[in-house]
Amino acid sequence: MAVGGENGTLPNGGGNQSNGAGDYHIRRIPLSYDSANSEESALELVLTIRPDWADTASNKVEFVRFTDGITNTLLKAVNKRPGLSKEEVDSEAILLRAYGNGTDVIIDRFRETQNHELLMRHGLAPELLARFENGMMYRFIQGSPTQPEDLRKPVIYKAVAQRLAQWHAVVPCIKGRTGHSRKNSRADGPPTLDSNLGDAEFQNVIDNVAPGKPPPNVWTVMQKWIFALPTDTEAQRARQAELQKELTSLVSQLSQRPGLGVNGLVFAHCDLLSGNVIVLPKTSQGVTNGDKATETVTFIDYEYATPSPAAFDIANHFAEWGGFDCDFSVLPTRAQRREFIVEYIRAYFAYREEKKPGASAGVDQKAEVEQLLTEVDHFRGVPGFYWGIWALIQATISTIDFDYASYAETRLGEYYAWKNEVTGTRQKEGKEAPLRERRWAQEE
Repeated sequence: MAVGGENGTLPNGGGNQSNGAGDYHIRRIPLSYDSANSEESALELVLTIRPDWADTASNKVEFVRFTDGITNTLLKAVNKRPGLSKEEVDSEAILLRAYGNGTDVIIDRFRETQNHELLMRHGLAPELLARFENGMMYRFIQGSPTQPEDLRKPVIYKAVAQRLAQWHAVVPCIKGRTGHSRKNSRADGPPTLDSNLGDAEFQNVIDNVAPGKPPPNVWTVMQKWIFALPTDTEAQRARQAELQKELTSLVSQLSQRPGLGVNGLVFAHCDLLSGNVIVLPKTSQGVTNGDKATETVTFIDYEYATPSPAAFDIANHFAEWGGFDCDFSVLPTRAQRREFIVEYIRAYFAYREEKKPGASAGVDQKAEVEQLLTEVDHFRGVPGFYWGIWALIQATISTIDFDYASYAETRLGEYYAWKNEVTGTRQKEGKEAPLRERRWAQEE
């Protein structure tokens, strides 16, 4: 696969240190959002950055709660001043995102802010207005979030392919340590995988889980999550050991495969579910449409963004066609995956050429399509493994009303179905292929 993209380096080696994304200085507000006192605490935060909204005699600040996510609380703050149209009100709207309980175990919040700033530099993220103790505020993007069924529409998935190609082709991968808090591992509790590691060794194991791949990356994230799994019971410790063994196997099989970007890594979103895909109003659409696609999309929520194989980011998005219900019957067929990847490859090399004239000279795009189609097929089981580990952690920390435990088993089931298929175990046992694998193999 042809090489594209570029890498950057964080000053002082990364981690929770200097900002390597640009010259932005994001305001830090020493206040917190309180879910038990939602509107009052949200209003206090919003008025800190928009004190002019405090004139309640003529202004009316309202909050709209979004419920599409299962990690954070997301509120849209609007000031319905007299005489303003809905579009004018939305143009001033602010999104307040408060982090889910305990999610620092799985999300590097410093890195998330850095990702947002980096994407701002490339015109791919709304303005980040401020951080507060347990969240951030940024400008509202006028547009419509998609639903899972929208992702299956050619006009939408071609637009997603174009925008994802832009991310992968233009945004650099910034090196640094994989952010974590050692207290989030279970080293101080019952014996676990990392019990005998010193702090430096612990960091080293995470960052070097995939040899030759600069951290952070999707492999280091999964290693961090496995170390953070609950280990209070013997069954939990056995589950952790099992998942560690599977990660080691996945790294051996997949981490060194050919891919786009430097070191086979691109700046990936890693969470392209429907709620994070926004269809822009027609007046805002500016991405070049080499096809007859008539929509333009943008992406929100960058908390899981990290360098990753492009094939993982794409396979992960395809898994989201079924929504949180994991409806395997509507996952993309081979023909749909090819259509998406044809558009992606066209856009990817167009953006590479735009960024660096001559970068795409001599590229056989048909061969690139076939190669990426194959790579996405290889990675189709990894999203289930990734989100399965995540959900096992969320089941112990989250206060959101969602059945994370069942979700974990469903997603891990996807991984084991893939594993049984590629190892031939399912065929040897004479079992029928599960629905997800049958759908994936379907041509049309």
